[in-house]
Amino acid sequence: MIDWTVRQTICGLDELDALGGAGVTHLLSILDPEQPEPASFNAAPPKRRLTLRFHDVILPLPGMVMPTRDDMSALLEFGRALPERDPAHLLIHCHMGISRSTAAMVAVIAQAHPDAGEDEVVAQIESVRSKAWPNSLMIRHADSMLGRQGRLVAAVSRLYRRQLERHPQFAEPLRQGGRIAEVEMAEAAEG
Repeated sequence: MIDWTVRQTICGLDELDALGGAGVTHLLSILDPEQPEPASFNAAPPKRRLTLRFHDVILPLPGMVMPTRDDMSALLEFGRALPERDPAHLLIHCHMGISRSTAAMVAVIAQAHPDAGEDEVVAQIESVRSKAWPNSLMIRHADSMLGRQGRLVAAVSRLYRRQLERHPQFAEPLRQGGRIAEVEMAEAAEG
């Protein structure tokens, strides 16, 4: 595992209230554009907080806001503010704690550990959130912006493959939900 003083938590909206007293110092919220700001953490706000608003999509769909490079730039800037030596607790959440939040954590960890291998970064995310299925568009943006030359995308494809081997029933809902490209990435991933 990656040696980092930053404690990492990934969750969905329904888990936020339970984490209110967990000593979160840095909070990244990724919400649908129409989603109200959660009240969790208002009583004890973290040192730093960033809210991004876009839908969990990878292709243009009517009425949906896609994650952009600007969103990823803001996310990476937020990640650069994490302390290198002092203990911190980074909480990233999205609606379900599966796709946008795990992609965000992949980007933050890959940026904080430029010498770490991509599979090591993805394994770190998987250890934090076993049901991780990072949003591939966000991963593509991060891969490009961090100069990972497709290696981050390939590592996430291998994660998709492992997830579908464990949960083959996920493939059809992903196909129907506009995420067929991610299923195809899993199918094409090498061991």
